[in-house]
Amino acid sequence: MSRVVPPRTTDSPAGDRAPTALVLGGEVARTMTLTVADLRAGWRQHRVEVTFDCATSGVRHHTFEGPLLREVAADAGPAFDARRRKDRCHFLLTVTGLDGHHTVLTWAEMDPDFGGAPIVLATRMDGTDLDVAGSQLVVSTDRCGARYVSRITRIWIGRCTAGQCEPPTARGRRSRESAAVLSP
Repeated sequence: MSRVVPPRTTDSPAGDRAPTALVLGGEVARTMTLTVADLRAGWRQHRVEVTFDCATSGVRHHTFEGPLLREVAADAGPAFDARRRKDRCHFLLTVTGLDGHHTVLTWAEMDPDFGGAPIVLATRMDGTDLDVAGSQLVVSTDRCGARYVSRITRIWIGRCTAGQCEPPTARGRRSRESAAVLSP
C-alpha cells in the first residue's frame, strides 16, 4: 500500500472496481455496512503521519486521516465483556481488501489498556478523499507497510480460543511441551 488507487473506468473488469462499502461483522451485536463517507461522518477523525518501508517502492511518507479502528469496532458491540481485560485479549480482527490482501490484528494491540496503537481506517490520504478508492487500514506503528490494507471490503471480529490459535510445529503437530500444558 503506497498510493491512492485511481478511479476505475467503466471498461474495467467488475472485480477491479473500488468497494462501495465495507462490512464489519463476526462476533458482534450489530453487523455494520459502512462507506468511506459513513466513516468520515460517524466518528472523530484522527490524523497520523507515517513513514514505512514498502517492499516494492522503498520508504514512503504519507498523512492519513480517519477514525480509529477500535472506536468503529466497539460500536458494533464485540461479544466480549469490556470490563474484563483478559476477555478482550482473546479477540482478533481480520481486515480484508478488494484484492484479497488481508491482515490479522489483536484487540489488545489497539486497546488503550494494552498496546494502544492508533490504528486508523483512513478516509483521506495526503489530503485526498478516499471515497472512490475505498478506505485503507493504517497501522501507524508498523515499520513496514505489509499490514496496510487498501480498498477494505470486510472486517471480521472474533474470539480466538487456545486450541484454534495454537501454532503448529515444524511437523504440523503440537510439541510435547504444549501438549502437556493443554492436557487435563
